[in-house]
Amino acid sequence: MSVSDAQRLLELSERLGALQYGEFTLSSGDRSHYYFDGRLVTLDAEGAYLVGRAFEPIVRASGAEAIAGPAVAAVPMLAAISVASHIQGAPVPGLIVRSERKAYGTGKLIEGSVREGMSVAVVDDTCNQGGSLLHAVDAVEEAGCRVVKVMCILDRNEGGSRAIRERGYDFVSLFEVDDGGRIRVALS
Repeated sequence: MSVSDAQRLLELSERLGALQYGEFTLSSGDRSHYYFDGRLVTLDAEGAYLVGRAFEPIVRASGAEAIAGPAVAAVPMLAAISVASHIQGAPVPGLIVRSERKAYGTGKLIEGSVREGMSVAVVDDTCNQGGSLLHAVDAVEEAGCRVVKVMCILDRNEGGSRAIRERGYDFVSLFEVDDGGRIRVALS
């Protein structure tokens, strides 16, 4: 994805109201000067297209055989990236990581065609402290797979990306928060 495409996705995020500036209380109880709702972007036709277009070459370059992400926020991202990979002639299936193992049936934690030894890229819409991304990483590794890339749309720079990198994973985001609390394109 080019920087101009990333800028287009950022502008679309603002137009859709997915990115807002002001005073917000987050689910953690923390206060923030901005709010990003990635689902407003990934459930929009153009947004899904741009997200798929942005992440597909990163997934391909990583050598991932599948992409995984936590339910619910990553699900439309998985679909968009998977479709984009099919269009490019190198289909990469998606894997949905549940927050908890199913208490019935087969007791799955991961939905989709996962097999031991796969190389997997893990994705989510945002990275705050890294909890949901690391949960997905741990589930993928527990299934006997190797994580080759960890990605998100927005890195809030609240310690999650640092924790992911400290665990030895290659991490990339499309957007990041600058020192002034503004969202900017992270790709160069």
